[in-house]
Amino acid sequence: MTGSGRELLLEVEGLEAGYDGVQILWGVSLKVKRGTMTTLVGANGAGKTTTLRAITGAIRPMRGRVIFAGEDVTHLATHAKAARGLILVPEGRQLYAEMSVEENLEMGAYSARARRRFSANLERVYSLFPRLKERRRQRAGTFSGGEQQMLAIARGLMSDPEILIVDELSLGLAPVVVQQLVETLRSLKQAGVTILLVEQNVHLALALSDYAYVIADGHPFTEGPSVEIAAKPEIREAYLGL
Repeated sequence: MTGSGRELLLEVEGLEAGYDGVQILWGVSLKVKRGTMTTLVGANGAGKTTTLRAITGAIRPMRGRVIFAGEDVTHLATHAKAARGLILVPEGRQLYAEMSVEENLEMGAYSARARRRFSANLERVYSLFPRLKERRRQRAGTFSGGEQQMLAIARGLMSDPEILIVDELSLGLAPVVVQQLVETLRSLKQAGVTILLVEQNVHLALALSDYAYVIADGHPFTEGPSVEIAAKPEIREAYLGL
């Protein structure tokens, strides 16, 4: 993983995308600087996950560009982007339920870049998540939702990311578990990991991140430093219940 400089790592320009000819995104743009935590927030159905799917290659954008580490990767396949270090922790975890913890972690380290750092990354994730080390032989499908989310993040880290994209960190989890995961993301950021957090819990996302983008109905709504976005009356009323 690269250090904590502040050069631009990910740039999304005028992204438009959808499914089966139905457009969902309309001109979404964002930038993520290396070593920072950026968030993309909005209500349920605003287009956040569609944005991630277009960025990571799960769907092909209709228009726009994705620039990663100075390279236009717009039309690269998902595995090719992952091999460059653009890694997604998907909504709903999507673990291999019948596999053990350690087998799931091994699946995260499939690229050549990840295999080179397998031992160091495994040591790191077990340090971050001691519970996973204790239960490394246990099947992932027997874990609680919070434990599965820990494993999903750990699997992402095993891919040796340049940027870790986390889709819906808190979805369906108890507050005490969410707080544990929040502390994990904070420690990763302090260690220089670049993070793009996509989160329906706007209060949580703004409290964690450096910079925020808000989308509504697939359109850009506003952007700015997270502390400034949290203070905007329209954001406080629409998303924070204040």
